This record gives sequence, C-alpha cells and structure tokens, in this order.
Amino acid sequence: MWRVGTVVALHDETSTARTITLEVRDWPGHLAGQHVDVRLTAPDGYSAVRSYSIASAPNSEGHVQITVERLLNGEVSPYLTQEVNVGDRLELRGPIGGWFVWRSEQTEPIQLIAGGSGIVPLMAMIRSRAAVRSAASFRLLYSVREPGAVFYRDELHSLSENADSMSIHYAYTRATPKNWPRPPGRIDTKLIANATWAADLGPTCYICGPTPFVETVTNLLTVSGNDRDKIRTERFGSTGERK
Repeated sequence: MWRVGTVVALHDETSTARTITLEVRDWPGHLAGQHVDVRLTAPDGYSAVRSYSIASAPNSEGHVQITVERLLNGEVSPYLTQEVNVGDRLELRGPIGGWFVWRSEQTEPIQLIAGGSGIVPLMAMIRSRAAVRSAASFRLLYSVREPGAVFYRDELHSLSENADSMSIHYAYTRATPKNWPRPPGRIDTKLIANATWAADLGPTCYICGPTPFVETVTNLLTVSGNDRDKIRTERFGSTGERK
C-alpha cells in the first residue's frame, strides 16, 4: 500500500546527507529498525523505487524521518538531497521488516555498530529507547571516515555527555579530531574488546553498514565469543539505501 507523505522539515546532517521529515496522516506506526520504500515519479511517467531506513523513533504524530546521502560521482539522483522542498509530497510504502528491529520490551544489553550511513536505523533504536525511557543498556560503536561525516552529530554529542544514557565510541578511518587517542583505522579486535559489551553478558548486537564492513565486524564479534544467533545485520549502500 502506497501512502503520501508531505515534507515538513529538512535538515542537512553533513555536506552530502540530508534528513527529510515527512508527515503521513494515515501512518500505521513502525518499529525502530524498519524501513520504507520511496517512489519518485518523473514528469514523463518514469518512476524509481528505493528503500531507506526510518531514522525517527516510533510516534503517534505520523512523522517519519529518513536520512539520505548523495554520492559525489552523481550515480544517484540529487533530488532528495538537493531539490526536495518543504511542502513537496513523496510516495511511501511501509513500514517494512521485522528482524532487524529493537522492541521496547527487550531488557538485555544492546550493542550497536554502524559503518557510515548504517547509523540511520540504529539512531531510530537510540531514539526509541529514549522515548520509552527504557532501562536497557545501550552501547554504540560508530565507524566513519572523518569527523565531518558524522550523522546526528549534536544529538550524539548530547547523549555522550549524559552519564545515564549510553556510551559512544568512534572509529575514524581516514582522519581524526585533534588529539584523538586512536590513529585512523578500521574497527579491529582491540577496539571490539574495549568498546563493546563483554560476550558473557549476552548482548544482542545490531550491525549496519556496507557488506564488507558488516561481514568483518560479524566475524570479530564471533571470534570474541558472541553468539552468532544474537547478531543481527543489515547492509547498506553508500547513499543510505538499503540492499
């Protein structure tokens, strides 16, 4: 079933990524981690459908957020990141998905690991936890190229300042902030040991990012003793589009 959403707000997360807030009057509600299909139709009738994770927490106001990143080589139409305006209408189908989700009744420790735009559905989980005031313990390990590529920067900074909220660790792969304690590099065995929940605590792990990233992190978690059945994965393209 396709629904129409009206763009009510736009926010640039980085120089190439934009969060779009849509008001969908007949929205049935969603779970943190689900996604929507977005259909764009050109004046000549040609249409294209792409899937994007929902960034917002479930709510009763019918507001749905997606965050889209533009490829610099122009492979993806810049409409959603450069041309869409408040008041425009987009067609949506969803919510979709039931495996890669976090539910408020979960009480076990939660480990979130994101690569690049893979932070989007994990942010929905973080926001959902805050909205329902869940006591579940969350940790986030976020791998990103450089400080300027961090999505939701201010919100994550605020969360990191709140001792009762959740711990956040960054793995910068190309450039780090000044005086950063760890040199640029990918997530490795040492970082998994220092920045994630111990395997004997039985955490549920959610990993989202490009396929090589997801496979590497899954192997690192498994080698460190985590139960593979408690590792949930989702793969993303570099635009934030789900694969």
